Amino acid sequence: MSPFLERLSELPLLSLIHQRDGKLTRELLLEPAGNGLGQLPSRQLPDATTTMVCGYCSTGCGLKIHLKDGEAVNLSPETDYPVNLGMACPKGWEALTVLDAPDRAVTPLLRNADGQLVPVDWNTAMNEFVSRMKWIQQKHGAHSIAFLSTGQIATEEMAFLGALAKFGMGMLHGDGNTRQCMATAVVAYKQAFGFDAPPYTYADFEESDVLVFVGANPCLAHPIMWERVMRNRRSPEIVVIDPRMTETAMYATQHLAIAPKSDQTLFYGIARILIEKGWVDQQFIERSTEDFEQFAEFVEPFSLVRVAAETGLRAAQLTRFAESIHERERTSLWWTMGVNQSHQGVRTAQAIINLALMTGNIGKPGTGANSITGQCNAMGSRIFSNTTGLLGGHEFTNEAHREKVAKVLGIDSSRIPTENSWAYNEIMEGILKGKIKGLWVVCTNPAHSWINQNLARDILDRLDFLVVQDMYHSTETAQRAHLVLPAAGWGEKEGTFINSERRFGVLKKVRKAPGTALADFQIFKLIAHYWGCGQMFKDWTDPAAVFQIMKELSRGRPCDISGIGDYRFLNERRGVQWPYPSDSIDDREERRLFENGKFFHANGRAKFIAEEPRPMTELPSEKYPFILLTGRGSASQWHTQTRTSKSAVLRKLYPEHPFVELNPADARDLGVRPNEWVTVQSQRGELRAMAFLTPAVALGIVFIPMHYEVTNRLTDPVFDPYSKQPSYKSCAVRITPS
Repeated sequence: MSPFLERLSELPLLSLIHQRDGKLTRELLLEPAGNGLGQLPSRQLPDATTTMVCGYCSTGCGLKIHLKDGEAVNLSPETDYPVNLGMACPKGWEALTVLDAPDRAVTPLLRNADGQLVPVDWNTAMNEFVSRMKWIQQKHGAHSIAFLSTGQIATEEMAFLGALAKFGMGMLHGDGNTRQCMATAVVAYKQAFGFDAPPYTYADFEESDVLVFVGANPCLAHPIMWERVMRNRRSPEIVVIDPRMTETAMYATQHLAIAPKSDQTLFYGIARILIEKGWVDQQFIERSTEDFEQFAEFVEPFSLVRVAAETGLRAAQLTRFAESIHERERTSLWWTMGVNQSHQGVRTAQAIINLALMTGNIGKPGTGANSITGQCNAMGSRIFSNTTGLLGGHEFTNEAHREKVAKVLGIDSSRIPTENSWAYNEIMEGILKGKIKGLWVVCTNPAHSWINQNLARDILDRLDFLVVQDMYHSTETAQRAHLVLPAAGWGEKEGTFINSERRFGVLKKVRKAPGTALADFQIFKLIAHYWGCGQMFKDWTDPAAVFQIMKELSRGRPCDISGIGDYRFLNERRGVQWPYPSDSIDDREERRLFENGKFFHANGRAKFIAEEPRPMTELPSEKYPFILLTGRGSASQWHTQTRTSKSAVLRKLYPEHPFVELNPADARDLGVRPNEWVTVQSQRGELRAMAFLTPAVALGIVFIPMHYEVTNRLTDPVFDPYSKQPSYKSCAVRITPS
């Protein structure tokens, strides 16, 4: 054991008490005790329960963890948690089960001279990590190493990783996989509101008169949010804007089955109707917004005739949609990946925001331009990961922000980069161009999830040194790594997550990680020591201590949480939405932003922003006549199925093999029968899938769930120019019987 590991063992340690040979035995773990919430107890072993936030999606449900002899044995949904109110989806019910998978990474793995990943101890792993990363920097420059992070580890761990990499190790480039899901919403909110600020609370699902879902399928992708919609007693209009007849669209009072990627045109056309009819909130516009006159002039050419032609909708459908917004008191507009993952996602999101602003549907119950987040802690990544912005909602390019962060952290401000990192796609391009030689991948799986998969894998294979830090050694990316670092998962460590409605929830340690796997926090602590910058993080003793640092970093920013005491405070209040500054007197369980009509730009106004729509970059052709859409497949699948595939129960709830939804008329023309295997090809690759014939997809459109390993062989590496988010949702393909 290294001297540093020996010193760690002298810290106040967590004790795991278990039964061995009929006797109670105490085993010391590496991790410090933290604040004591949800820990494995060291003295008494009562059967009990504790509440913690779920670690799958951004809904942020409260789960009641049932303990026996101090360790988690089961769970149930928490009845009084303000998010889920006693409900849980299949993934949440199986959250503990997937921790016991046989392919858990239980020790560091190092690729040997024969090309095999073999077990090594932590001392060897750390020396290998540091020596090879430093050698790359010495040979190719400080910026020749980079990291790719995640939206699925604790906020405190994200902050530690970002600070360690950029302030301690001298990296400039590091991005999160939230670039794949939320970058569009981030940029849209920043430009329109002055800060990345989703304004809503989940109560708005229940308090709207009109709910508009754009490229969103919450019935399947966010089922607990959909349960909140089902609690609505205002007889709401439910408007679903989606090319497919999704599960959510089946419940809609209005399904606007638009042509793929025509939603920006649609919203400009609706705005024109509202302006032409005088159905706008002029008082709110004058008091709280700017550039409305230019916007009104911009949308003038978007006539009913033009919009109907470009969207494929009837004029009567457009008129009814506009009338619904006008006639009902409260309209909320919700979007997710169908908007974000687009070649023009930012301007489409802002077209949605414009509708909320011009009708005064923001800052009040049942209203808002509301982006539904994807991952459990994507919001934490957006504010505290040190990737798209400086810690605590600050900017790398702002000198005053750098000075403030440096003062809080007790470091020289010269250690903080003065420019932004490359985005995810630019990091991948940097590898391809030979500018980045070493990559550290934390809790994400780009060999499966990144767009144009064949090229992505070729890029990863070009690295001199690829480090993957993950719960499982079996992921497609881990299998390509030179070094695998075994990480603890949800329920095996402490910290906080921030959900879609900006609510901080507590993550607790209720079981021991397998083997010598460590919490990501402790891995970062080890790397800081071996790198030689451990003294910089002497106050970062445990996640609870880092939470206090985060509070100071956020002070004075729109995301200010300086008034939140500690984890116990969060636990007692069943989570707290930001902002919650030190002088806060607002203890409402659910709070929305902009109730005073003030936004985060210097003048307090929101901006109307618009731009001429652009066509898809890859249109159907004679050779590739279909448009491929991708998205969620079932409520039981999650992302690359790294976790959900480990549950026997969840595996029974979704098809084992890839399938493609195909309109029956198209199938007849192709000679394809139900449940036959077909080959789906794009210009980048091909896959085999089982044909599922359904009128839920229109003629000329096909759909494949994103969760299967092969799906991203097809997708087209096109990116929004402002958010750099990939356009996963549309590309041209052909289908042939196999």
